[in-house]
Amino acid sequence: MTTYREFHRRSIEQREAFWAEEAQRIHWHKPFARVLDYARPPFAKWFVGGETNLCHNALDRHLDARGEQAALVWISTEVDGRQTFTYRQLHAEVNRAAAMMRSLGVKRGDRVIIYMPMIPEACFAILACARIGAIHSVVFGGFAAASLAARIDDAKPSLMITADGGSRMGKPVLYKALVDESLKLAQHPPRKVLIFRRGLDANMPVVAGRDVDWKELAAQHQGASVPCAWLESNEPSYILYTSGTTGKPKGVQRDVGGYAVALASSMDRIFCGLPGETMFTTSDIGWVVGHSYIIYGPLLAGMTTIMYEGVPVRPDAGVWWKIVQDYKVSVMFSAPTAVRVLKKHDVAFLRKYDLSTLKHLFLAGEPLDEPTHRWVSDSLGRPVIDHYWQTETGWPLLSAHPGVEKTPLKMGSPSFPVYGYDVRLLHESTGKPVADGEKGVVTIAPPLPPGCMTTVWGDDERFVKTYFTDFKDQLVYSTFDWGIRDRDGYYFILGRTDDVINVAGHRLGTREIEEAVNMHPGIAECAVVGVADQLKGQLPMAFAVVKDPAAVASKEARMKLEGEVMQTVDKQLGAIGRPGRVFFVTLLPKTRSGKVLRRSIQALAEKRDPGDLTTIEDPGALEQIREALK
Repeated sequence: MTTYREFHRRSIEQREAFWAEEAQRIHWHKPFARVLDYARPPFAKWFVGGETNLCHNALDRHLDARGEQAALVWISTEVDGRQTFTYRQLHAEVNRAAAMMRSLGVKRGDRVIIYMPMIPEACFAILACARIGAIHSVVFGGFAAASLAARIDDAKPSLMITADGGSRMGKPVLYKALVDESLKLAQHPPRKVLIFRRGLDANMPVVAGRDVDWKELAAQHQGASVPCAWLESNEPSYILYTSGTTGKPKGVQRDVGGYAVALASSMDRIFCGLPGETMFTTSDIGWVVGHSYIIYGPLLAGMTTIMYEGVPVRPDAGVWWKIVQDYKVSVMFSAPTAVRVLKKHDVAFLRKYDLSTLKHLFLAGEPLDEPTHRWVSDSLGRPVIDHYWQTETGWPLLSAHPGVEKTPLKMGSPSFPVYGYDVRLLHESTGKPVADGEKGVVTIAPPLPPGCMTTVWGDDERFVKTYFTDFKDQLVYSTFDWGIRDRDGYYFILGRTDDVINVAGHRLGTREIEEAVNMHPGIAECAVVGVADQLKGQLPMAFAVVKDPAAVASKEARMKLEGEVMQTVDKQLGAIGRPGRVFFVTLLPKTRSGKVLRRSIQALAEKRDPGDLTTIEDPGALEQIREALK
């Protein structure tokens, strides 16, 4: 067994030979002619000329060896439901969903928006898109109609797939009603909407000629067999929208071959998941973790994957650990926020179950603080591996590699650069490498490895401008995260360098929230900052300038307006974007050139020194922020 350092060095210095070997983990219908085409930096093409299919690699190739093994286990504590699908049964359902989509006119290269709760049909739909070469774009069910409409207009889908509703903490969330509203707002609505009825919305309206019932259409395609579309490695597999510093979300575009290779490799080298074992990832399919490690990764590895609809504390704080015991989970993946929620409950909920099958718990989504890392490690008595990545990377960027070498873990650290990533910590202004113990921006020297985003959907220029222009005279990818490396080579993530905040692992652009707040007729302008929060990592806080100061003259009036502003944000973005508080002021602190001093506002909200204020136009503005925070 090689050491981690040798393994990583080879992946950078002998890049093509290294990835040619890793590429043997998947089935190629047609072998690739070149490992890497990097003729047009920073655009990298991996496994050029090779033809493959994600669905074939996830399902078809396993049928002979493990057709009767469980592939997908669905557990819902929301509606008290359980279903298990073997590889053969899942293959049949995906074929049927693919036939349904084709009957609705979906062709290779068409986009399909999936706006669904955590139900098996969402998995069928995702894999069916991959099967026929359609490009799926899963939108998280917590987004409001306006956010959904923006994603529809960017992707221009031919089909939308949704459900009548989902459930959160026992309360129904009416998906179809949000879809109908979004389609009224969208400029490029899909021709058809396919709806899976769960019986959660008895009054669900139906639009004749557009809306199609899943179960009725499925009955017409029982036993269907749809061949896999063999896609060139660099054709798009999916679009996943992520927040940016502008109000318009970015469509992260992923390829087919590079993604399949990266995931198959990571399942062995990082997650140590073996065929026949079970993986439980507690994320949602609307996020990249759900794509990579609920749907594709475990199935590529021949594992059983668990899809969970519910929260970590219903019916009680032991529900996840009971799942680990009952389904003999060997690999578990969750988020620091979820662990911080569980930490508030009696550790007996964790200790009452037999967790002997669990090899590792992996945590990602936002920086993991040392006390939480220590608590869960001590409580589980199992290695808890913090690792770091982004929607853009599609798989881990910093992590321990227990499948390569079992290196010691440091609490609160995601360990080392993952193989394939040439990680550099650079000084924010000089662009020079920083010394150990010095804060720098986490960057990657391109080409980005297989599995990473290939561009921004429909906008190559935005891809280059957003990610590769932060440092003058050098082409490097910026993660927009601060990091520090200790003398042993371990990395620690310190938070964002830009105006994106991380709320419980969900990235939100402050600009998006500001635009939503400004939709309230009583607000003239506002600034939103991310403020450190013990539970969620960060919380958005809004500082709003009212058009009429009399509207906030009393405490009651301020509370009333704050409630109205939050309802406005809910309507525009969904509850996911709701600020923790809205504070009212008569002016915002700005430079003489008109730039809002967000970092100074954030510092005051976190009880820190607001820094250099020599450029501030009116010092009284910061005093107002101080007073509001009291």
